[in-house]
Amino acid sequence: MEKIMKMVVEKIETKFDQEKVIEEFEDLTKDGGRIQEETLKKILEQNGGTEYLEQWGLNGRTDPQTFKNCVPIVTHNDLEPYIQRIADGDLSPILTGKPVETISLSSGTTQGKPKFVPFNDELMESTMQIFKTSFAFRNREFPIGNGKALQFIYSSKQFKTKGGLSAGTATTNVYRNAQFKKTMKAMCTPCCSPDEVIFGPDFHQSLYCHLLCGLIFRDEVQVVSSTFAHSIVHAFRTFEQVWEALVVDIREGVLSSRVTVPSIRLAMSKLLKPDPELADTIYKKCSRLSNWYGLIPELFPNTRYIYGIMTGSMEPYLKKLRHYAGELSLLSADYGSSEGWVGVNVNPKLPPELVTYAVLPNIGYFEFIPIGGNLNGMEQANSPVGLTEVKLGEEYEIVFTNFAGLYRYRLGDVVKIKGFHNGTPELQFVCRSNLLLSINIDKNTEKDLQLAVEAAAKSLVDEKLEVVDFTSHVNVSADPGHYVIFWELSGEATDEMLQDCCNCLDRSFIDAGYVSSRKVNAIGALELRIVKRGTFHKILDHFVGLGGAVSQFKTPRCVGPKNSSLLQILSSNVAETYVSSAFC
Repeated sequence: MEKIMKMVVEKIETKFDQEKVIEEFEDLTKDGGRIQEETLKKILEQNGGTEYLEQWGLNGRTDPQTFKNCVPIVTHNDLEPYIQRIADGDLSPILTGKPVETISLSSGTTQGKPKFVPFNDELMESTMQIFKTSFAFRNREFPIGNGKALQFIYSSKQFKTKGGLSAGTATTNVYRNAQFKKTMKAMCTPCCSPDEVIFGPDFHQSLYCHLLCGLIFRDEVQVVSSTFAHSIVHAFRTFEQVWEALVVDIREGVLSSRVTVPSIRLAMSKLLKPDPELADTIYKKCSRLSNWYGLIPELFPNTRYIYGIMTGSMEPYLKKLRHYAGELSLLSADYGSSEGWVGVNVNPKLPPELVTYAVLPNIGYFEFIPIGGNLNGMEQANSPVGLTEVKLGEEYEIVFTNFAGLYRYRLGDVVKIKGFHNGTPELQFVCRSNLLLSINIDKNTEKDLQLAVEAAAKSLVDEKLEVVDFTSHVNVSADPGHYVIFWELSGEATDEMLQDCCNCLDRSFIDAGYVSSRKVNAIGALELRIVKRGTFHKILDHFVGLGGAVSQFKTPRCVGPKNSSLLQILSSNVAETYVSSAFC
């Protein structure tokens, strides 16, 4: 395994060898069980002397059975006191043998506040392994030459913890690492935008300049990407508003006064020169488009595909993204979280709705808790199984152990086994285990909510309206409790139409517990609240104001009672409210 690891994380500066990377991946996945045992052994040898692991009595043993018998399955809440001590400057080996120097922040969009998780060199190496493996399979199907990537990536503000550790979002920690830029260059997809734009303090100004850089290098752009599909949709919604200003900047060679950050203005002045011909081209193309359909290939004619995470909470943006993409392929990025990586998309031709992820058996030790139809509880009575013990078609919650101090950690994701790549499973993301609309016996997942919104929004299409974004809340302060759905629309709809949408939403939750509870009024009538235009942009601004990165933003699909600041933004921007009469 040591030999394979060295091959996989070889010096990035060398020329990217696509077939070699694929060959290494095939070798890794042929004997997933053995690689898993070796990976766990390596993790425990490096960290067995830590305070956390010593308390569980492993006594130097590194085999999977002893590990499972001795070390408990945990959530972030269980590890939070240990991570906080590290952040506060305790240098003793608490979770890892080597000192942790960097802390990653989760997005914080689900619970209302970001979580601290350790970040180290091993996680950076696994990130680069994922990036290279994914690119190798992608480039085999969609080959690109020497060009550029229009990447809508943004760095959040890094800060120092009480103990002097650097802290920032996981994406920021990756973008700021020297290996990232070297890897992008080796894969022939350097970013169009200078670092000053990526690391700028104001994401509105950075977004404007990302768009401008893309237009300046329009003939070289081969990939349009961001961490999440939401960021790409947001970027081109913004383009609709600012395209004429961008054309003026290109025509005159002078950056708009809306960009005020000196470092960004200086960096852009080196790229921006008067180009009336390019300005005319862009103006004509934008003027000819019908409702902005096919905008991306019109602006960037040599683009091969659009790339980003498009599963889970990103699926609702696919319709709009396809509208902008025209005939271009949408390729879903790999499967990971702030805590670490899980799998890689080795079947890039699959549409995002069907994408699967092959688990890399050397980046962590993986266990899977069978769901067995019990999404809400997932009791420990369901004993976890190993990577090679999962069954086709079954659903599991992921438990993983990594090189950065997380041991038997419940990731909170539910996945379905869709197949196998050699000896490693291919997973399909199902939902977050804790994102449930539930009042009593009802259980509706994020996917159930998405399907209900899609069904109800169909009647808007004839009026050329769309749901810009949505979220939900369970109101248990009322008696009986009921679901509240928040919609932001692209324009004005009639009361009659929105009442129909409200009723359709209520009927579209087909969970047996919900339907039976609604019929006897154990769950009250669903509320549809229409919020003012720009409300979800305020939520994004709020998130960024807390230190989050736009690249990492995910609209929370269910706003819990603890997330009072988001509830306040939503509630204060309600324009109209409709109450379902579906079960009257």
